[in-house]
Amino acid sequence: MAFKWYFIRCQSGREKRIRDNALHRLKVAGVEDVIPQVVMPFKIVTDMKRGKKRTVEEKLYPGYLMVQADLENPEDAQVIKARTILRGIDGLRDFLGAPGEPTSIPEAEVTDILSMMTDSESRPQVTIGLSKGEQVKINTGPFDGFDGTVDEVNPEKGTVRVVVTIFGRPTPVDLKYWEVDSV
Repeated sequence: MAFKWYFIRCQSGREKRIRDNALHRLKVAGVEDVIPQVVMPFKIVTDMKRGKKRTVEEKLYPGYLMVQADLENPEDAQVIKARTILRGIDGLRDFLGAPGEPTSIPEAEVTDILSMMTDSESRPQVTIGLSKGEQVKINTGPFDGFDGTVDEVNPEKGTVRVVVTIFGRPTPVDLKYWEVDSV
């Protein structure tokens, strides 16, 4: 069997539910040997919402799922059955490529996507949501209640440099991203 990876269009915003439904239907029909994996590419991101730190899955390709399949022999009964089941799933469209001819994803790209997913699970990316020049209010520590201006954002370390005026002088302060709120 020659398994390759393909993108398949689906309704945006329902990727996870459609993926679960596809896996269930393929298993019930007994064609998981033709399509063993259906994956929603994502990365794990840590961000702040309403003053609380949260970790969420951010879709890499909204409106698409990745499918590992053996579609080399389109006349094979199992392949026809598997593709018919996929077409019958609500919210699932068709494979990327010419009509009736799915285009496989290059192996190097698949490796990059899958490694990005596993890397983000072990080390979530930080989304700070602040930009240089933005006004912020410090909410913890010795500078609690001070207002300042963002001078530098470092997403790798999850820090923000804020310029605070103390005794009439601008003073740079390095803080963690959750220690400040946008004004």
